[in-house]
This record gives sequence, C-alpha cells and structure tokens, in this order.
Amino acid sequence: MDKLCCFKASYSQLVAARSSSSTGKGKNHEGSIKYGFSLVKGKANHPMEDYHVAKFAQIKDNELGLFAIYDGHLGDRVPAYLQKHLFTNILREEEFWEDPTLSISKAYEITDQEILSNSSDLGRGGSTAVTAILINGRRLWIANVGDSRAVLSRKGQALQMTIDHEPNMERGSIENRGGFVSNLPGDVPRVNGQLAVSRAFGDKSLKSHLRSDPDVQNTDIDVDTEILIIASDGLWKVMTNQDAVDIARRSKDPQKAAKQLTAEALKRDSKDDISCVVVKFR
Repeated sequence: MDKLCCFKASYSQLVAARSSSSTGKGKNHEGSIKYGFSLVKGKANHPMEDYHVAKFAQIKDNELGLFAIYDGHLGDRVPAYLQKHLFTNILREEEFWEDPTLSISKAYEITDQEILSNSSDLGRGGSTAVTAILINGRRLWIANVGDSRAVLSRKGQALQMTIDHEPNMERGSIENRGGFVSNLPGDVPRVNGQLAVSRAFGDKSLKSHLRSDPDVQNTDIDVDTEILIIASDGLWKVMTNQDAVDIARRSKDPQKAAKQLTAEALKRDSKDDISCVVVKFR
C-alpha cells in the first residue's frame, strides 16, 4: 500500500484536461518513449463525451506509463469519473505488482460498483474503457470494456490487443441475463434495442443484461514493437487497424501522428467523438 502514497502525490499531474478539442504530448523520464494525444468533438448535438489519460508517473522504483480512452454515452459524467478514479483503483490493489491481470479485473469491477452506487450523481449514462499500463518501458498491460480499441505496431504490422464487445458477439450472455439483442431502431445491433456495446461501465438501467469485466492482455515491449494506438470507436468506425498503423508510422512525432489520425477520421466522415493516444517506443 505504501506504493500508492507516491501515486496519490503525483495524481494531479496524471489526469489531462478535457475540452471539445484538445491535443498534447509528453515522454518518459529518459525521453526514449514518447506519446501524443488528440481529441476532437464529433458532429452530434451534445457535449464532448470522450475523456483520456496520458501520463508517466514514478511510483517507488517503477516508472508507469498510464494511457486510457473513455468513450461516454448519455452524458459525460461516467467517463469523467473513470478518468479520475480507474487508475487509482487499479494501483490501490495490493496484488498489482505480483498479479496485474487480477488487480486490473478487480479494479474494473470495483469502479463499476462505485459508479452504480453513485448513479444519483453520475446519471444514467455509461462509458467504454481501454486502459494501457506500461511498466518500466518493458511490459504492457491492456484492458478494455466496450468498443474502444488498442492496436500495436510490430514491424509495421497491426496487432489488435483488445476485443470489441459487440452485442452480436455476446448475444448468449445477454440473453442468459434476460436481455435481448435487436437491430431496431436503426441497423446496429443493440442490447435491448438501446446500447451498441455488450460491456460497459454504468448504464444502471441495463446493467442486469450487461457485463463490466474486462478482457486483459499483456505483452513484452521488444525491439520490434514500434507504436501503441488506443482510440475510441469514432476512429475505428472509419479505418482499419492497419490504416491507423500506416498513418501513425509516417510521423516520428506521436502528437502529430495522433492529430493526423483524428483528421483522417474526420475526412472519412466519422460523426462520433474521435479520440486517440499514440505511444512511440522507438
């Protein structure tokens, strides 16, 4: 637990500011790993609902890179809560350094329970999440619920590190919980005709039919690993994983790469909020 005190002390530096359009960059202590982010409000007639985290933090003798995209729906209170609390809850788990997968899964569940318990303040909305924790520049842990996605570039080849939790994919789980999947209204499969993802934080009215447990993956950052891209579905709806990698590899500056990705998504007529973080390892 003593590791957490150092995390708390620097947490004010961890959570990046949010606006209808924002961009920024940073790097690790040695300067060998750099990141950039870009968020652009979509064309829908509501406030920006995407939030992000992109920071490095020193915790005891470990340097952690903390990167996340939270794509909210029916308001921005749940993704704002995640931006502030999810990483804190993950690192509060005593087993984090021994068993990151278990700790991440437990923290996702705990955070969802907190959100549901505070629904009078946080509202009826919800959020996807994709989180990436880079430990000492060598090991990467990625988790997600919903359709925000993480993609690695290895030798220029795109490698998807998350699973898109779509209602048709998890129809059995939804129906076993008493829910249903319908393409009406519209042409997108939705849980109970309402929500286009099968896992999410919040969404109290649908929670009995949804899951909030994450899929967690981990990998070594080897000499072939060049780039990590995490982004909301505003990006992935209009480009393939390989498209995104090819665009991100054109620029040595990850902030420029992130801005080029959001600009290309707009050019391809993405109407949703678009947010992405690009991390360059070499």
